[in-house]
Amino acid sequence: MNISEKTTQASDKNLEAMRHFSEQYAKRTGTYFCVDPGVTAVVIEGLAKHKDELGSPLCPCRHYEDKEAEAAAAYWNCPCVPMRERKECHCMLFLTPDNDFAGDKQEISFEEIRAITNHG
Repeated sequence: MNISEKTTQASDKNLEAMRHFSEQYAKRTGTYFCVDPGVTAVVIEGLAKHKDELGSPLCPCRHYEDKEAEAAAAYWNCPCVPMRERKECHCMLFLTPDNDFAGDKQEISFEEIRAITNHG
């Protein structure tokens, strides 16, 4: 394994911040988390890790040639422009009720996210 590979979890501070943001945003927009809580947990942790590394919650579900430039441009920072304009979430974090993968939850606990994303 390459030593430079990042295998650490997101900081507690940013994980909690992104968890809280995700719950509030889902409630405010009438969207729901995926029926599979693993999807929700991994996406929220990815957002928190990007907040740790880049200072912005860059969408973790896309490939970027230059993450720093993309974070600065803000288009793909969560909530991204497609989500804000059309309620289209590439990550499946925020799903409209008519989406086949939408669950009935708009909340997830910090502990559940950590349990699902524990890399140890």
